[in-house]
Amino acid sequence: MHTFSDPDNTEPLFALEHFFKSFKGRLMLAFGGLTFAALSGLGGYLGGVATKEMTQTRGELLHTSAKAAAEILATNIRERGLEIDLLRRAPFLAQVDLRGEAVRQALELRKSAHDEYVWLGVAGLDGKILQATEGKLLGVDVSQRPWFKVGQSGPFTSDVHDALPLAQQHSLGAPPEPLPRLVDFSAPVVDEKGTLLGVLGAHVSWDWITSIVDHTVKGPLGQRQVEVLIANGNDEVLFPAAYVGQLKLPPEGKFKRHYETLAWSDGVDYLTSIVDVREVTQSPLNWQIVLRQPMDEAYRPVRELGANLFLIGLVSVLVFAVAAYYLANKVIGPLEKLANAAEMVQSGTGVPQFPNAKEAYSTEIEQLCASFQSMTESLLGRERELKELNSSLEAQVATRTTELSRTNQALSDANEELARLATSDALTGIPNRRRFDEKLQEAFQTMKRMDRRFTLLMLDADHFKRVNDQHGHQVGDEVLKQLAQVIAHNVRATDMVARYGGEEFAVLLPETTDDRQGLMVAEKIRAAVEASEFPRVGKMTVSVGVGCANPSDTSGKAVVRRADEALYEAKGAGRNRVQFQAG
Repeated sequence: MHTFSDPDNTEPLFALEHFFKSFKGRLMLAFGGLTFAALSGLGGYLGGVATKEMTQTRGELLHTSAKAAAEILATNIRERGLEIDLLRRAPFLAQVDLRGEAVRQALELRKSAHDEYVWLGVAGLDGKILQATEGKLLGVDVSQRPWFKVGQSGPFTSDVHDALPLAQQHSLGAPPEPLPRLVDFSAPVVDEKGTLLGVLGAHVSWDWITSIVDHTVKGPLGQRQVEVLIANGNDEVLFPAAYVGQLKLPPEGKFKRHYETLAWSDGVDYLTSIVDVREVTQSPLNWQIVLRQPMDEAYRPVRELGANLFLIGLVSVLVFAVAAYYLANKVIGPLEKLANAAEMVQSGTGVPQFPNAKEAYSTEIEQLCASFQSMTESLLGRERELKELNSSLEAQVATRTTELSRTNQALSDANEELARLATSDALTGIPNRRRFDEKLQEAFQTMKRMDRRFTLLMLDADHFKRVNDQHGHQVGDEVLKQLAQVIAHNVRATDMVARYGGEEFAVLLPETTDDRQGLMVAEKIRAAVEASEFPRVGKMTVSVGVGCANPSDTSGKAVVRRADEALYEAKGAGRNRVQFQAG
């Protein structure tokens, strides 16, 4: 059997190979490759930055929404508790028979004013319902219900539970339905002498509570596949109902950051934020607002950005390749004609045709064509010399530039360190007396120009000399460092904590509107110090003097003097206290 190849089929392959070996083909590949590499690197960098920023942005948005929902929920729970407390304090309850029609009308009026109430009623001392809205549960014994037992001694708020008694009475003779879920509020009813007459109770719909959270979150996050959950202190999900008894928060749910990527029991990674509902009643609920979003959804904009960047890169590669081909054709055309002429001169056949001025892409090519035989070697030699000189000059410039950059950076670092040392206390790291005086003068000038008052706290460690005498100066230094940290952690970011001298500290509170603000901060610091444990020393206390600036002051020293006088009054009154001196 004979085999053969078709010459017509090899010609296109040969032409393609020749094209990519030519300057035109290589320039196209170089431009296209460099463009693709540059855009790929840029796309990778932007993708990484976008992923980090997107995670942070989505995480902070989840946290902000969860925090808002927790605050609104806490406020509504507190308001319901206050309503029940105000209702049980109504004078007529202590003056009429709790079984009377007036009591029922008052309860009905309250229930009609607020849709969230499912039931309101009054139980006697024996635990039996004496009066209730719509007459529900009259005569039912609730003595074993938590709202009755705890409500005898004070206001009470229960955790969510199934409405067993109410649902049983409501569904008599009707087909079984899922039990409604309720939250109980109760408070004792007493007469003018404080004698217990009964317990006022209310059932609030759990659906109302969950709708508050759901509405708060779904506004800004409704289109982003964000799930809203409510969990108790044992990390058990209370809402949505489909997850009750089926889902718990992941073990990693206790984290310090506002948000975290957690693997849940369904095998999906979620961007998760958890916010505790602050305690607003005497009965802690320990609820948590949990917002989670699938990571695939959180990163969807990043994937879309990557796809768009890929398309842009592909189009850019094509555009640059075409531009490179056009440029190469303009440059190489005259040179190819010149090369053919050179071959003809070398071979001595035919009449050589050199490119004319119109065909030359540049004046250099035109000159080359005009003086080809006499100037070739000279031009090549000069080109080599120029390249070597240019490389040498560039290397020298780069070296000098690097040296100058290093010198400037060293000078900048030294100046910053000197500025820091001049205004910071070497022991505690907080601002020193010099920096404090500068900030005090700034606050005083601001008050004079804009009528923005400020408050000054002067703090002194009680019996600090005893610490140095009993434990040594090294332990005393550690106590001062810890004191500085405790004070700094209990003020606002806009406040300034400085070491005034020895064991004395100063706290400058700018833009205080009244005397109470300074007193609250001073008491907060004093309590925090008293509650802290100091290694090898144990407990420490501080005395605090509070002085407020007055527009009639002629300088900031007047405020310092008042705060100092208040400090000495606090020490004279027994230490570990806050003393205020008005301007």
